[in-house]
Amino acid sequence: MADKATANENEVSRQRLAELLNEDRAREYQAIIGYVVYSQVLSGAQYMDIAAQLEIHAKQELDHALIISRQIDYLGKMPAVTPKPVRTSKDAKEMLRFDLENESDTIRNYRDRIRQCETLGEFAMAEQIRQILVQEQDHQIELATALGEEVPDVSGGPQGRTLGKRR
Repeated sequence: MADKATANENEVSRQRLAELLNEDRAREYQAIIGYVVYSQVLSGAQYMDIAAQLEIHAKQELDHALIISRQIDYLGKMPAVTPKPVRTSKDAKEMLRFDLENESDTIRNYRDRIRQCETLGEFAMAEQIRQILVQEQDHQIELATALGEEVPDVSGGPQGRTLGKRR
């Protein structure tokens, strides 16, 4: 029964895929805004490196939004313009945790999108999303490392993994 639910989840029309990609694009806009704001308001010596990293993340998320918008247009739909809501906090750890949660959601969704693209025979689109997924997973690892936490397990498998120093 679970296999049937997974199969149905991956079977989408081109129109539905465009709608889902528009939701993903809204999440990319959310990430851009969040990273821009957080990178500028994080304070304290312990957050300077991560603040600089968040600026880089913001630029990468813009690239992701452009790629996803191009794919939506390819599917014959108009990319939407509204971001998902951005959560803010005066607490630095809470801001980073918001980012970590958003990255984990994004990773889950892009994994689904890849399967859906492949089901539709859109292998080039799946490859574009795979490349985005690599950067999103890097963001997730960097945020978890900054928080001193395990990387969240978004696969449904064993919980997280132990982190080492990342270079």
